[in-house]
Amino acid sequence: MEPTTYQSVSLTTDDGVLTLTLLGPGKGNAMGPEFWEELPKAMTAIDQMDDVRCIVIRGSGDHFSYGLDLPQMMPKLSSMTGAERSEITAQIRQMQSGFQKIHESPRPVVAAVHGWCIGGGINMIAAADIRLCSRDARFSLREAKLAMTADIGGLQFLPPIIGQGFTREMAFTGNDYDAAFAQRIGLVNHVYDTPDALFDAAATLARQIAENSSSAVTGVKQVLNHSLNKSVEDGLQYVAELNSGQLQSDDFSEAIKATQEKRQARFNKKISRGY
Repeated sequence: MEPTTYQSVSLTTDDGVLTLTLLGPGKGNAMGPEFWEELPKAMTAIDQMDDVRCIVIRGSGDHFSYGLDLPQMMPKLSSMTGAERSEITAQIRQMQSGFQKIHESPRPVVAAVHGWCIGGGINMIAAADIRLCSRDARFSLREAKLAMTADIGGLQFLPPIIGQGFTREMAFTGNDYDAAFAQRIGLVNHVYDTPDALFDAAATLARQIAENSSSAVTGVKQVLNHSLNKSVEDGLQYVAELNSGQLQSDDFSEAIKATQEKRQARFNKKISRGY
């Protein structure tokens, strides 16, 4: 699917960095039917782009995302009251798939949050590898206020990031939290004064990642994802097996040679398929 065919997101690339921008079409980039249909397709397309080495996710306009577009999703939500539970489960699993693809993508994903990040927005950024925000950012895991349980990844992705206590506080209360709180609990790595400063910082960070060996970077993400809920011993064995191949790679040979010659390494810019 070409980027121009998406209604809810746009994709732009620049020197190995792909920026996925939320477009709505709902107010505040709310996540309506188009979004849930298009995001999994967009992520699948991105994973076929060999020249993309890092992904930045951001919102357009004044906010990251208001989350679920209730007016647009109401017909689908209303139909669930009389549907078979298996049908509802299948629908939820489909909605989960886009965020799951973000989490499982071999590319590092940087989420840049400004303005409101509500419900589905938090579920989305929790699937990313690194989160940054501007000082005006506000966060709310608001599903409990709608008599719903957050079911599209947040309760799975958040605990390793911010711990069980803060995840439960946010999910139980549905309260609003500011950027300072988000940084204090580790939801975001850094806070910037303005959205423009945030977007510049996200682009710089993504370029720094993209300049490194793609096989090494994808290896880091692979090992970290594998190690979630695994023992230290399991993680050590896994990384030993993975690196046994990487230490025979062209990128590793180039790194050694560049170090000996005191120059910048020239790594393969195509994404590794060994993930």
